[in-house]
Amino acid sequence: MSGEGDHLHIVAADDISAARRNFGRALVWGSAGLLLLVAALQTLDSAGQIDLGFTTWRPTLYAYVLWAVCLCAGQVIARGEHGKRSLFVLPAALFVVSMVVFPLIFGVAIAFSDWNLASPDGRKFNGLANVRQMWSDPFYWNALTNMVWYTLAIAVEYAIAFGLALLLNAQIRARKFFRVAFLLPLMLSPVAVSWMIGKSMLEIRFGPIARFARWIGWESPSFFGSPEVARAMIMMMDAWTFIPFMMIMILAGLQAIPRELQEAARVDGASAWKSFWELTFPLMLPVSITAILIRIIFKLKLADIIINITSGGPGGATDSVTSFIFREYRDRSNVGYGTLLAMVYLVLIVIAMTVLMKLADRWMRPRY
Repeated sequence: MSGEGDHLHIVAADDISAARRNFGRALVWGSAGLLLLVAALQTLDSAGQIDLGFTTWRPTLYAYVLWAVCLCAGQVIARGEHGKRSLFVLPAALFVVSMVVFPLIFGVAIAFSDWNLASPDGRKFNGLANVRQMWSDPFYWNALTNMVWYTLAIAVEYAIAFGLALLLNAQIRARKFFRVAFLLPLMLSPVAVSWMIGKSMLEIRFGPIARFARWIGWESPSFFGSPEVARAMIMMMDAWTFIPFMMIMILAGLQAIPRELQEAARVDGASAWKSFWELTFPLMLPVSITAILIRIIFKLKLADIIINITSGGPGGATDSVTSFIFREYRDRSNVGYGTLLAMVYLVLIVIAMTVLMKLADRWMRPRY
């Protein structure tokens, strides 16, 4: 019976004629050729080489949809039952191509063009001019440097989150209440945090924190006047928002550790510190590294708090790359240069995250 059951998962080859197979292939390749032809004609029209009267990229979109339908139909016609199996994957892959790959290609084309929305000339190809401008732009490199400092602050956030998770995992009174209370900042959006704390509580004239600072002797408290203090305040507000995220992940990992291990270590005479350093912390490495990597991804997108409170000031001291690119779009309407900065930042993120994930995998790999 087991042998017969295994045959249920085997798809026999369909008896497909050569004419049917050729028709399916012709349908796929013919629609692909039509898509390439329409895309080439529209590219030449967009570059001003020919004038076909295209105002949008809808013809290419329609040709892509036609190719997608013909590709799915051609798979079934040419491959039969095996082609039907591919329909479980093809629509999702085609959707990803349309929503990710095509916009990425279009973004690369914009990155190497001079396109300012305030200019009546429209978009023009300018080669490597944007690259040279980026290379000599001190504000962009300053934003990248700030991102290094913002990312390094995650080490402090992790230590605080681990300490809070240990506290909430212990048998303390009102533990459930504190768990909910510590999660409240995570429920707020960064925009709400920036207005509630940065624009209200830290306001120089009437903010309660500023009044308290004057009461204890700080004559003119300015939380965003100097570069170092402003950068530190941005770090603290962002940390206050996202430390609960790391805390809840670490707390889940701590609760998954069997209590028998800790009790055995206690019976063997291990101190609390030795039990933590040699038992709890190594067991928490996978969860900790996962939490840190996810936090780094969120940190690399830091923009909301900066845009709402300082707009990158004073003098670009608090700028992140994302907030700088946002202001390049909003304030200067420089779409071409802003897109190039975003593309370069995307490449840097991919490289950095790939290296970090490889290092994390090597670190967590057991050594025998």
